[in-house]
Formats: sequence, structure tokens, C-alpha cells
Amino acid sequence: MDRLHLVIGNKNYSSWSLRPWIALREKGVEFTETLIPLDMPDTAKMIVAESPAGRVPVLKHGGLVVWESLAILEYAADVFPDRGFWPEGPKARAIARSAANEMHAGFMALRGACPMNLRRARKPVAMDNKVLADVRRIEALWAYCRSTYGQNGPFLFGAFSNADAMYAPVVTRLDTYDISVSAQTRDYMEAVMDTASFKAWKEAALQETWIVPSDEVD
Repeated sequence: MDRLHLVIGNKNYSSWSLRPWIALREKGVEFTETLIPLDMPDTAKMIVAESPAGRVPVLKHGGLVVWESLAILEYAADVFPDRGFWPEGPKARAIARSAANEMHAGFMALRGACPMNLRRARKPVAMDNKVLADVRRIEALWAYCRSTYGQNGPFLFGAFSNADAMYAPVVTRLDTYDISVSAQTRDYMEAVMDTASFKAWKEAALQETWIVPSDEVD
């Protein structure tokens, strides 16, 4: 089988790139990667050369190009059905997909106010009621997944799954912006940040020197 190749943006900022990267690493799938720095004069040209959609991440596998994070996660689950990208059982998988899609389409207030920025010093920012409502919903969702399906491990459905990959950037936001959360939420955050995959991503992110001004809220 051809090895997967993942095209990503800056590890410090690219939340969408983190999702498939951490999932593939956690599930032991070997892949190569190309990093395209964001917000540079030739960024758009370089990304379009990889995918007509003009966005990262992009997964290449043989002649196939998959250009969206959740689609990449679904493709990985199809190609590697024994790796546990989704939890076992139709009910757990349905809830995991619901949670992943809610992240994909939602929480715009939090995402806008608190961009992923792993180099940022840990400190709070002013947040309006819409941001706080996003945080409350995320905490409630995580608590439901953990209490209903997470008995056999520290992640949302016990073992690490695509649902955890989708929420990994939110974990960084809650941590970076020092957002007040419950002890249970913090335990889950620590589990994600303690994975070898996340540590490897963050270590690389901290070595980057590119600056994306729109993601530097200070």
C-alpha cells in the first residue's frame, strides 16, 4: 500500500491540520508530511498546487486527494478499519460522529476569540457570553461522552478516537487562554495533551518562527 502523505499548515496555528495529524500518529499509521507556512506571499499558490480547494490539510494517497479534515479522518477509518479510528458499536460511533460534526460546524465564537496559538503565554482574554456559551456546551458534551462511553480509558470514548482528534485544538484553546473549566474537563484536557502525538506536534510548533498576525490576539 502506498504511504499516506499529509499536507499541513503551521503547527503553531493550524488547528485543522492538527486533527488528522494527531489521529494518524495516535493510531500508528505511517505517513509523510509537507508543511506549507500560512499567511506568506506564496501560501495560496503552494496550497492550490496540492489541492484545488485551496485549504490545508490535504491527504494524498496514491492518486487520491482528500482535502478536508473530517473527510481525511473518515478515509483513515475506512482504509485502516482495525485501528479504532471510531469507537466500537453503532451507538458510540453515532455519538462520536455527532460530536465530531458539531465541532466541525460550530463553536465559532470560541474559535474566533481564541485562535489556536501554542506559543502564546498562558493567560486569559476577555470573553463575551457567546464564547462562554460555547465553553459550557463543550464541557457538557465531553461530560456526556465520558460518562456514557468513556469508562475504559481517559478519552471521550475510552480509547483515543477521531472525536478526540477533532477536539484537540479546543483543548489547546481552553489551556492557552486559561479558561475556567471543571476538574473533569481538565482531566480530559490533560489526557489529550499528555499523548506522545500531541507532545511531538507542540514541540515542533514551538520551534516555528512564522507569525500569523490574525492569530495573535494580544
